[in-house]
Amino acid sequence: MGAGGNMSTPTTKTEGKKNPLQRAPISKPPFSIGDIKKAIPPHCFQRSLMRSSSYLVQDLILVYIFYYIAATYIQVLPTPYRYLAWPIYWILQGCFSTGLWVIAHECGHQSFSDYQWLNDTVGFILHSALLTPYFSWKYSHRRHHANTNSLENDENHVPKLKTKLRWYTKLYMNNPLGRLFMLAFTITAGLPLYYAINVAGKPYDRFASHYDPYSPIYNDRERLQIYISDAGLIATIYVLYRVALTQGLTWLICIYGVPLVIVNSFIVIITMLHHTHLSLPHYDSSEWDWLRGALATVDREYGVLTKVFHNITDTHVLHHMFSTIPHYRAMEATKAIKPLLGDYYRFDETPFYKALWREFECIYIEKDEGSQGQGIFWYKNH
Repeated sequence: MGAGGNMSTPTTKTEGKKNPLQRAPISKPPFSIGDIKKAIPPHCFQRSLMRSSSYLVQDLILVYIFYYIAATYIQVLPTPYRYLAWPIYWILQGCFSTGLWVIAHECGHQSFSDYQWLNDTVGFILHSALLTPYFSWKYSHRRHHANTNSLENDENHVPKLKTKLRWYTKLYMNNPLGRLFMLAFTITAGLPLYYAINVAGKPYDRFASHYDPYSPIYNDRERLQIYISDAGLIATIYVLYRVALTQGLTWLICIYGVPLVIVNSFIVIITMLHHTHLSLPHYDSSEWDWLRGALATVDREYGVLTKVFHNITDTHVLHHMFSTIPHYRAMEATKAIKPLLGDYYRFDETPFYKALWREFECIYIEKDEGSQGQGIFWYKNH
């Protein structure tokens, strides 16, 4: 097994930098999760309600300012300027609303504060407002963290084996226009479809949905909170319905609908790029263990959006091992563990829009030739 960790994809190093596509080690790490924790300064595990709240208030203020400008001024602009102003509003509002989604994500991991009731209250309100079923997502996401890169048990972004591809997949994936269409469809509709019918989720033996309290995703202790998640969504949809009656459907789509699509798109892009990479192994039950699975993720660089998204993009490796560390301490903690992790730490600074096109070519996984006895699989560009 250890020999496989030295294999690498045939790419060329440039400018003396580590090749981001070089395969990650697959041998058992020479360190434990306890060793990693000891490398992190103790204060990084401290959650500050005041500091967390400051980021929440900052994002809410910016979102309100963008809304006020759009609702008050854009509609009265002359037509040519209006067509320019709306896309600017959509991008800004979508990006900073993604920041709010990330804060709700932190609430689900209990890294917002020391008080679970407050974390769940804030997370429930924010995610409901963005049409995400908070508790439903919280529990499925927890299982993703518990089973990362397990082919049998990971909860989402489960790659397909080459032998299980549908016959028509390569027809459109080998066609640039077909691939572009599928990419656009995936990033815009992927998250709602994951919530509704478990698209790209763990295969279950019956229908699975984040809206169904009796879905196989959840156990009996969790079902009441799935009802609460649904109630939050119903309340938000009712408010949106009343707004559409008073302001008009077009107004609602421009003010709320398009930014929401951008939020959903960024969440899909962020999570896809964290878990889809030629350097990352995937394990079946004969090889998988929690630490190796958690390490098989990759940090990314999003430029100025990295801060807008509260560093969820470039601290993901750490996050999969210590999800209660708040985002404002995650960079310090990441820097502390990188020397210990060595080649087990993966970072790819390829601009996310370029990486998205490259990684969308990763449509299946398979074992290397001559490694039939190993339960280790790799993405192969078709």
